[in-house]
Amino acid sequence: MKIKNVLISQPQPENDKSPYSDLARQFNLNITFRKLIKIERIDNKEFRKLRINILDFTAIIFTSKHAADHFFSLCEELRVTIPETMKYFCVSEAIALYLQKYVQYRKRKIFFGKNKFPELLDLIKKQKNEKYFFPCAFNHNSDIPELLISNKINHFTVPIYETVSDDVDDIDISSYQMIVLFSPFGIESIRKNFPDYKQEDTVIAAFGASTVKAIEEAGFTVQIKAPTSEAPSMTMAIELYLQNKGKK
Repeated sequence: MKIKNVLISQPQPENDKSPYSDLARQFNLNITFRKLIKIERIDNKEFRKLRINILDFTAIIFTSKHAADHFFSLCEELRVTIPETMKYFCVSEAIALYLQKYVQYRKRKIFFGKNKFPELLDLIKKQKNEKYFFPCAFNHNSDIPELLISNKINHFTVPIYETVSDDVDDIDISSYQMIVLFSPFGIESIRKNFPDYKQEDTVIAAFGASTVKAIEEAGFTVQIKAPTSEAPSMTMAIELYLQNKGKK
């Protein structure tokens, strides 16, 4: 089967300089960008039921930009003004710099690791007197809370947002010869929006081991996997697949 139409489960790039544009030209593809999932935050009424006072905490742990967005959005709805004394511990410098959207950047109150939580944990352990608030997703990985507990860090883990399926039943899923997924929730969205969907000859590409696992557990086959040593990016993995397909 010739691959012509490709569904990429990501937002439309802002310009034509995306690697996907190069792929489209190289292999004459029609690429559709469409998110299959969305992130929803807990509303302030539900949060109040938890009986948690954000101002009882002296430090916030951020492991994603989503967590920062939803935390400050929640504070705004609750009419909570974060004091200047609040400290922020971010898993990466990128997240730390992103906080400038919400707070004045000062090195004495914003700390960051090198993309992995154990590195950030070393900084947290040096300030054990703080009381940490950890906003996360409802389906968060338990590794971080377990590390905080095992290191006797005074903290409270609070799920404030979750990833859910978006409504995409307006698209013709059977018209795509390739579907590219970047999250385990992507296949959940397809199954929810298209309960009778059958893969048949459609090529499914998956980024990340957890995404591959979710797709295979759902009964589908993954033909393209990334990242790999040969293809560290999804576009490179697709390019290799199409090149090999052309040779055959």
